[in-house]
Amino acid sequence: MIPDVDVFISNYTIVDSEVYQLWVDGCTAEVAVDIVHKHAFKSEHTLDLVKSDVSDHYRTYSLLEKLLHNPPKLAEQLHFQIEPLTRQLLIEKYYEFDDSVIRELLGKKLSSRYRKDLDEVSEKTGVSLKSCRRQFDNVKRIYKMVEDMQGSVIQNIRNLFLLPEDLAKRYGTVVLLACLRLETGKKKLQYLTFRDLYECSVAIMSSWTYPVGTSDHDDIDLDREFLLDLRDIRTLLEKEKEHKHLVCNKLRPELLDKAYQELELNFKNYSRSIITIGCNLHRTRELRMLFVELVEKCIDPWRQVSWSVSDLTAFLDAY
Repeated sequence: MIPDVDVFISNYTIVDSEVYQLWVDGCTAEVAVDIVHKHAFKSEHTLDLVKSDVSDHYRTYSLLEKLLHNPPKLAEQLHFQIEPLTRQLLIEKYYEFDDSVIRELLGKKLSSRYRKDLDEVSEKTGVSLKSCRRQFDNVKRIYKMVEDMQGSVIQNIRNLFLLPEDLAKRYGTVVLLACLRLETGKKKLQYLTFRDLYECSVAIMSSWTYPVGTSDHDDIDLDREFLLDLRDIRTLLEKEKEHKHLVCNKLRPELLDKAYQELELNFKNYSRSIITIGCNLHRTRELRMLFVELVEKCIDPWRQVSWSVSDLTAFLDAY
């Protein structure tokens, strides 16, 4: 007896990258029609055709959106015939985010109440409210999925959401900042961009967390033994003169006279600020206030004396 066989015939789903980007950006179908019509068509009589085409694309993307919430299902489902490259484009574009929007979300509780108040974020960043909500939902979805998972948070994001490494890394730093509850919302920190905080988070993840493969820990768990060991740098305070002599001797050929004289004059203050911050990182409150402490005790004083990036890099390398 011949078993029952389900058969269906379907064309591959066509994705127009321009229209899809407009949909992802939160443009209404009407706005998208105007943009596409201006870009691609000259004569007025084609407007109805554009409306029909854009509306069809928008309906398709709305149907796909639920699947995009769980990208592996997009590959498994049978309703839409989608080529692998097109499928990857759909996922990557949907999970892309604006740095300015994510900067506003950092430090905020990802609650339904806050989601309703994203109008201010939209107004401040110039990103549409619909796009802000998509980005909020994506961050919340990824955070909820990976916060308690063992292993590399970046690899977990890549596996669960099929994202490229660079994008997964950006989400990974958002997860790190949220899990460590690092303060990023203070007024004095507002000039820091998402990229600034991203670079700091990558450094923390690569240097302060447990090595990959450590049992019972992942790469957003800070290495407590390392943080406790940092208390030993307090011994530098007992040998401050010798330390200053070594650092200044190394930097004398590299710094301009003005910068060198300023360093000699204020070395004690700079050194004690760095050591104090490092020695207290094992304490939860001090760790949470890391960026505030760095700005107040280190960055602001260096900015006031107009240190260049190269001067600061040379100092930290020598220190």
